[in-house]
Amino acid sequence: MSLEYPVGGGKFPETLAERVGVGQGGLVKLESRHQPIASRPRFLRRVALYTLVALGFLALSLLLGVLGYHSIAGLPWMDALLEASMILTGMGPVAPMTTDGAKLFASVYAIFSGVAFLTTASLLLAPVVHRLLHKLHVVDKSG
Repeated sequence: MSLEYPVGGGKFPETLAERVGVGQGGLVKLESRHQPIASRPRFLRRVALYTLVALGFLALSLLLGVLGYHSIAGLPWMDALLEASMILTGMGPVAPMTTDGAKLFASVYAIFSGVAFLTTASLLLAPVVHRLLHKLHVVDKSG
């Protein structure tokens, strides 16, 4: 049994996924330019979901760095956490890397950290930028 909206037709969302807007087209299905803008509560839930995904991605990135610095560079756990945190936040290395394997890992992790920063920023800004563009009705003039 599905309930109908009192005004404007359509049906009430029945599942949490429908309420938040999780779709097959990505993390959260965003409105097209022909659909009405999401309500404030739905938008805030969307921002919270994107924030949780971004924090989860950062946590996994930090874990990858800590495990790598500990197992490849031979740093103690706290030093590995410090090194991974400093590289992930863009502050730079703390401990000298003495082996070729450690230097190679540090190089790859530094490049990965740059991509992780851009990915996290994109995840945090995506719902806000989409809402702003949707409110301004910005359309692509090329097609």
